Formats: sequence, C-alpha cells, structure tokens
Amino acid sequence: MATTMKKTSQRQGFKTGEFIVYPAHGVGQITAIEEQNVAGYALELLVINFEQDKMTLRVPVAKIASVGMRKLADPAAVKKALETVRGRPRVKRTMWSRRAQEYEAKINSGDLISISEVVRDLFRSDTQPEQSYSERQLYEAALDRMSREIAAVQKCSDTEAIRQIEQNLAKSAGRKPAAAPGEDDGETEQTEAA
Repeated sequence: MATTMKKTSQRQGFKTGEFIVYPAHGVGQITAIEEQNVAGYALELLVINFEQDKMTLRVPVAKIASVGMRKLADPAAVKKALETVRGRPRVKRTMWSRRAQEYEAKINSGDLISISEVVRDLFRSDTQPEQSYSERQLYEAALDRMSREIAAVQKCSDTEAIRQIEQNLAKSAGRKPAAAPGEDDGETEQTEAA
C-alpha cells in the first residue's frame, strides 16, 4: 500500500487517459504508465501520445516537473487566453531575430497565456501587410498549440477552437492597419538595450 501511495504522489496526479500539455510538443494524451529497466534501474514512464504529430513520447515520472509537463488549463485560463488575443498587439521595435527567439520561447513554454500573446502579436488581418514566411510559421505554430489546448479543454474540434480564437482576434480593440516599415505610430513599447 505504501509503494502505491508513493508512486501516485510521484506522478503528480497524472493518470492514464488524461490529456496533458508537454511544453515542447503541446497537447498529448497519457496512454499508459509502464515500468522499464534501464541500466539496472527500474524507471516508471508515462507514455504520451501526440495524435496529430503521430508521435509517442515516454517521460520518466521523476522528470515530470523538470520538463514542465502540466495538466490542461482550466476554463478560466482559456477565457483569459481568449481575452488576451483581443488585446492590443505589443510588437517591440527590436531586430526580428531577437523577437523570433522570444516568440519561440513563449510557444515552447507551454503556457497558454504566453502562447496567446504570440497569436495576438503576430496576427494579421486582411487589411494589414502580408507576413514574412518566418512570422507566418511562428503564428501558425502558436495558433496550433493554442487551438489544440482549447479544443481539449472544451471538448470540441480543433477547427471550432480556431474559429473561436479568430472571432476573438477580430474583436480586438487595438487592431488597425500596421504602420509601413520605418514609420513610427508613436505607440511602440520601449525596449532596453541588451
């Protein structure tokens, strides 16, 4: 009985059949909990299936916290994420390579609010200039992560989740045509030199 209790606490409440968020890959489902012997040590592993990526990941129970794996967001967090995308885009006037790294870090953090900030900041309406290839790639990655988690929380399709996100993006109060490159709209965030 004591070992069962110990194993359950190590798993941090994760159980088979549950959907989780793994920061580097997004939403996955725990399909099994198995024990394997590796180099003479017995390791308890969570087997996580990422259906859309056609990928299976085995995570040692002892590494759950260090990899940042978490349970799905609650409905209140989803509501806050949808409110975030309605906010005014905050685009820093720094080099694109630095902003791209920051966006990538936010996407891979696995934090729903951080991901929704990337969606908000990189969204382009039909009236705005075309995105560069790398901007579009980051936007689509963030939109994909956000929609998968919302779909899992609300038990709806990814398409329905994307429609919900896009409806909220359209409601954004701060949306206006982007300034042409080199133009300053006077409302940029100040950034500190590194």
